[in-house]
Amino acid sequence: MSLNPFVSLFGRSPIGPMQQHIAKAYECASNLVPFFEAIISEDWERVEQVQQEMVRLEKEADKLKRDVRVHLPKSLFLPVPRSDLLELLSVQDKVANRAKDIAGLMLGRQMSIPEPLQPIIRTYVQRTVDACEQALKAMNELDEILETGFGNREVRRVTEMIEVLEDIEHDTDRIQIEVRRNLFKIEKTLHPVDVMFMYTIIEWIGDVADRAERVGNRLEQLLAR
Repeated sequence: MSLNPFVSLFGRSPIGPMQQHIAKAYECASNLVPFFEAIISEDWERVEQVQQEMVRLEKEADKLKRDVRVHLPKSLFLPVPRSDLLELLSVQDKVANRAKDIAGLMLGRQMSIPEPLQPIIRTYVQRTVDACEQALKAMNELDEILETGFGNREVRRVTEMIEVLEDIEHDTDRIQIEVRRNLFKIEKTLHPVDVMFMYTIIEWIGDVADRAERVGNRLEQLLAR
């Protein structure tokens, strides 16, 4: 396979470090699954362990983000606009940021999940992590797309992956409506402040999936250039 001239000239594509960054962001977000399991079990020692792990991963993602920004070539030889890659990097970073926010708020307030909500919250969180995983899969194809000079087959494969990502994100939208509806039914039995923060967490879980979908959207725009 003949390499894109950019890759030959610079030895490696800037996409590799960006793929490392989204892998770290995904690793951070994927910890929401054991985090919520610990919350539901009210295992506060485990909750704190997972939250600290998420903080560590988010810091590592931040370091990778800074490294990419510093080392991304400013030359005209980039196969895609530098500004597009930086924007994609920024969107990826927000996945880890929001996941960390969720863990920090829930630990700080020692929030519990009302029992009637627990099954659907599990589903909601898992589907959100599925969205992050699909964004990672799509990004992991980008280096091959550059190497083949935006070959039609490779671009089509990534476009299909992005369509799956959009479907998953729509799933999370649907589940979020159901979670809100279920919380509304029982909110009179809960402390009003707890209810307010619970709605915030429900929204933030949705934010993680939404930001994963935005990675796909930015990737799609980049491929359409």
